[in-house]
Amino acid sequence: MDLIKVLQDEFEISKGQVENTVKLIDEGNTIPFIARYRKEMTGGLSDIVLRQFGERLSYIKNLEGRKEEVIRLIGEQGKLDENLKDKIIRANTLQKVEDFYRPFRQKKSTRASKAKERGLEPLADAIMDGREDIESYAMSFINAENEVGSAQDAIQGAKDIIAEVISDKPEYREWIRKASMREGILSSRAANSEEKSVYENYYEYEEPVSKVADHRILAINRGEKEKFLKIKVLMPDDKALEYIKKGEAIEGKVFQQVEDAIEDAYKRLIQPSIEREIRSSLTERAQENAIEIFAKNMSPLIMAPPVRGVRVLAIDPSFRTGCKLAVLDETGKLLEYATIYPNEPKNETQKSKEVLLKLIQKYDIDIIPIGNGTASRETESFVAESIKEIEKKVCYTIVSEAGASVYSASKLASEEYPDVDVSIRGAISIGRRLQDPMAELVKIDPKSIGVGQYQHDLNQKRLDETLAGVVEDCVNAVGVDLNTATVSLLKYIAGISESIAKNIVAYREENGKFNSRKQLKKVKRLGGKTFEQCAGFLRICDGENPLDNTSVHPESYEAAASLLGMIGMSIGDMDRKTLDAVDIENTAKELGVGEMTLRDIIDELKKPGRDIRDEMPKPIFKSDVLKLEDLKEEMILSGTVRNVVDFGAFVDIGVKNDGLVHISQISNRFIKHPMEVLSVGDVVSVKVISVDLERGKVSLSIKQAK
Repeated sequence: MDLIKVLQDEFEISKGQVENTVKLIDEGNTIPFIARYRKEMTGGLSDIVLRQFGERLSYIKNLEGRKEEVIRLIGEQGKLDENLKDKIIRANTLQKVEDFYRPFRQKKSTRASKAKERGLEPLADAIMDGREDIESYAMSFINAENEVGSAQDAIQGAKDIIAEVISDKPEYREWIRKASMREGILSSRAANSEEKSVYENYYEYEEPVSKVADHRILAINRGEKEKFLKIKVLMPDDKALEYIKKGEAIEGKVFQQVEDAIEDAYKRLIQPSIEREIRSSLTERAQENAIEIFAKNMSPLIMAPPVRGVRVLAIDPSFRTGCKLAVLDETGKLLEYATIYPNEPKNETQKSKEVLLKLIQKYDIDIIPIGNGTASRETESFVAESIKEIEKKVCYTIVSEAGASVYSASKLASEEYPDVDVSIRGAISIGRRLQDPMAELVKIDPKSIGVGQYQHDLNQKRLDETLAGVVEDCVNAVGVDLNTATVSLLKYIAGISESIAKNIVAYREENGKFNSRKQLKKVKRLGGKTFEQCAGFLRICDGENPLDNTSVHPESYEAAASLLGMIGMSIGDMDRKTLDAVDIENTAKELGVGEMTLRDIIDELKKPGRDIRDEMPKPIFKSDVLKLEDLKEEMILSGTVRNVVDFGAFVDIGVKNDGLVHISQISNRFIKHPMEVLSVGDVVSVKVISVDLERGKVSLSIKQAK
């Protein structure tokens, strides 16, 4: 397989782009570094495409390695011919390679292997060759020592051998697999039709394998795992048997013993195996889609704009154990904390209000972020009523608290707040998520952030890798302040491991703040390659060189300085019109840099120290509450998208439960997936379609609100 040609065709990019990208990845460069600082070599491929490219490159390399191993293993058995070798070399999937290897793989004891041990292989060959006098020939294999007591015993053993031979033929498996994926039916039945469960929609369910939606696959799998459902793939059995018989016919005829063996091979060996493969393939596809959804939902959550320069009184709501309050200053420093009981069962409303208002006035609070978990809406009502009693303008907002409990009980949280109770740490996390979402969310295991579907049913290793990549891309896209960033944030910077992140913080604590990116080279174990990868993503405010507060890489400082000299400006005295007027093509040649690199330099000089998160949707701040009972059909409201799934999106409109916008109510044009038009964090206008007070469910429409 021509690796370069395969990647070129799949990604629809030039041969040079493929060769350069493969070289950059093989040299150990990180995806964020390649995406940002090697655009000329890759043709400007994005970090998303580069990650897909890297995964596909890894798959192809593994495939080629497996081919070599299979060829060697078959060769060691003395059974490798040029035709088979060529087929293996041309195979484009691991499945095909394994199909070719199947007849030669060492198997556990089978009916066929036992028949071979009894010396019945010549009889099997004779049957497959179409020998006419099989009954009499079988008599010669009767042997008490080999436990062959009759001609029928011998023929049955021979048919077992034939069945395994037929089952192992790759051309049959490939044809049946494709036919079953094309024509098969996924069937689900209740394990006990009298038993109530959330899987009742699947108690009598059938859908073509080719059309079944990914979220239904995951739902069915979970129902089967929890023993509520029994699942089968109904395959085109008659067509499959006919295909095999045609392949085994001699002069258009299939002998009875061979036909018996074919039916046995299909029912006992091929059909169950292909069914498992199809189920596995569907599950893998569904999991990949769910992981992709998780990743896409997570990115805007991490990239939510920080709310800077505000004092917050964060609330982690609860019923029985009380609402935890944490007062944070503009930098996120904990000033005071308390616990109040405004909700059931204590209902200490007046006492709780006094504590809340006292803290607001004492610390001049600007915003009250409230976690969106248990008792969130009850606490929101309490806050909305309380702040009406003070003259100072204070507003509140609902913040996702997914993963806050994970953080509060973590080793990191105990190191940050050793003397603070674990329950209060959750409130601190909620407050800091408003002030700087990225800096706080990187402290939490990404899959605990809760913006996916069926996350516990997914391949955890694959999920971890994908989400870590998302966090890495987000952190590097924004960049971090070298003098304030925590280890949790620094370890996601390109090229920096957790141990090097700790060394950076240790160096900072010992020597004071960094004044130059060049000082990074003095950090223990941070060598030249690591410096190259990370330097452009680390910012220094008020450092020796103003370019240290931009994403201009140190390798381009000379070009940036020359550009400024050419246009007669300094980085502190930028004129956008002058920069816009630069002749990119000729100036790039004069400076000896690529045109893409020059454009990036100019963009940074226009807005030194900019934060791209400021362009993202801002949170909704409120001062009054909306109850479920207040909702009426046809009402138009503003809401925040909290989660996007295959079948729609959940939108926070300020009532107890998020409302559902079904995919059919998202857009006036046809969309295959809600993510084509929506992302987590988007602020949208919605129209109330229906309200189910009994079940606490609200149906919304975006397209009808336009």
